[in-house]
Amino acid sequence: MSDNLDKKKVNSAWNYHPGIPLQNNSLFRLPLYSSFLIAWINRNWFQLSEKVILVIISILIWYFVYPSLDQTKNFELTWIFQIWVINLVLMIMIAGGLHWYFCIIKGQEKRLKFDKREQGKGKLWDFSNQVHDNMFWSLTSGICQLTIFQSITMWLLANNYSPVNSFISNPFWFFGFFLFLPIWSAFHFYWIHRFLHIPFFYKRYHSLHHRNINVGPWSGFSMHPVEHFFYISSICIHWILASHPIHVIFHALYLGPGAAMTHTGYESLLIKDKKRLALGTFYHQLHHRYYECNYGNEEMPWDRWFGTFHDGSQLATEQTRARKKVMHK
Repeated sequence: MSDNLDKKKVNSAWNYHPGIPLQNNSLFRLPLYSSFLIAWINRNWFQLSEKVILVIISILIWYFVYPSLDQTKNFELTWIFQIWVINLVLMIMIAGGLHWYFCIIKGQEKRLKFDKREQGKGKLWDFSNQVHDNMFWSLTSGICQLTIFQSITMWLLANNYSPVNSFISNPFWFFGFFLFLPIWSAFHFYWIHRFLHIPFFYKRYHSLHHRNINVGPWSGFSMHPVEHFFYISSICIHWILASHPIHVIFHALYLGPGAAMTHTGYESLLIKDKKRLALGTFYHQLHHRYYECNYGNEEMPWDRWFGTFHDGSQLATEQTRARKKVMHK
C-alpha cells in the first residue's frame, strides 16, 4: 500500500496499530503550541470528520423532519414518537451501514483493523451472537433513553425553562458550542466511566459493554440500561447552557450513532488506499482489551494525570494488569 499501512504491525498481539508508544494528543497538553491547536481544529472541523458529518445531519434533521419548538411545548406521544423513529432510523443506518461495509462485505478487509478476530458467537452474548446482542441493547434501552433525554430537553427549551440560543442572537456561541460539546462529553464520559469501573458497578452494569473485547460498529452504544442513563445524562448540559435544538440533536447523535463510528474496530475509512475518515482509536481499543486503563479519550488529559494511561507498550500492559488485580481481587 502507498502509505506503508501494513508495515506498522509491530506488536503481534494486534492485526494493526499506530506507532507505539502513543503520543500525547490531548488538546490540554502543556505547553500547547498554536500549530497543534490549529491542526486539531482543522482536522476535526474543516475536513471530512465524524463531527462534521454529524453536524450536517443535525441541520438537515432539524429543518426537514424534527418537531418544532412550538410542537414540543406540551408532552405528546406524537412528537416524542417522531424523535424516537428518527433516532432508530439513524442508528440502523449508521451502525448498520458501517457493519455492512466492514463486517459483511469486508470493504477494506483487515486493513487498519486493530483486532485480528471477527465478531463473536457463543454463550457470552445474549442470543449467542455478539452482533445481535449489541443490536438489542443499542436499539431498545439505548434509543429509548436517548429519546427521553432529548424530549425533556426540547420541552425545556420550548417553554424557556432552559436558555435558548440562536445563530442570530449569538453567532459566536452558536458555533463555539459545537466545539465545546465533544470536549464536555469527553469530560463527562471519563468520570462516569471511572465510576462504572468501581467493581460493584462494573460487575452489575458495565461488564455488559465490556463483553465486546473485539469491538464492532454495534458495540459502541450497547450498554446496560443503568449505564445508558449515566452516559446519556451528558445531554443535561443543555438544561443549563444556552442551546439551539441543532445542538441538542448533534449531541444526541454524537452519543448514539457517533459511538458506532468510534467503535468500528478500524482506525480509518480507506478510499483508494488513503485514510479519508478517522473512525476508531487505538487509545480506546486498548481500554476494551485491558479494561482498567484509558477510561477517557485522547482529547482529554485525565488518564495521563491520574496514572491510567496505556500507551500501547508491554510495560503499560503489565502495569494495567497489576492495577486490575488490585481493583478486582
